[in-house]
Amino acid sequence: MYSKEEATRLRQQFWISFGQYMKPVPSASGSTVHWINYKTGVKQIFFKMDVDNKKAVISIQLTHPDPGVRHLIFNQFEEFKSMLSATLNEEWDWIQDATDEFGKTVSLITTELINVNIYNQKHWPELISFFKPRIIALDEFWDNVKPVFEDLS
Repeated sequence: MYSKEEATRLRQQFWISFGQYMKPVPSASGSTVHWINYKTGVKQIFFKMDVDNKKAVISIQLTHPDPGVRHLIFNQFEEFKSMLSATLNEEWDWIQDATDEFGKTVSLITTELINVNIYNQKHWPELISFFKPRIIALDEFWDNVKPVFEDLS
């Protein structure tokens, strides 16, 4: 078991390592991008990556406070489901109403990798191999569909 400080240091070290690994990778549009804190440019649509001592998760998170608007945005994503799956080369889980870590209702399009631990540095290559192709694919997908979602916000 790690102290709180050691756990924080390891988490920071992982994300710094991942950021350095991804830094030379351009976005689909050819511009530089901050992969760890990916900005979609559309309010209340986020690409999130997280990892703890049990699993890694990457997701599209829709956080609009109005359920009707959030569902409309989710439904619009569903219109692009086959394009998203083809770009990712896999199927993700679609959850229209989920609860985030703060107790708020959000919509999620998500996938996870289980039996990995951010505090075990031997797992880091597996974590990077999980996150890298998926965040790059999300960026490619987003480069194609972002204008549709800009019009909805």
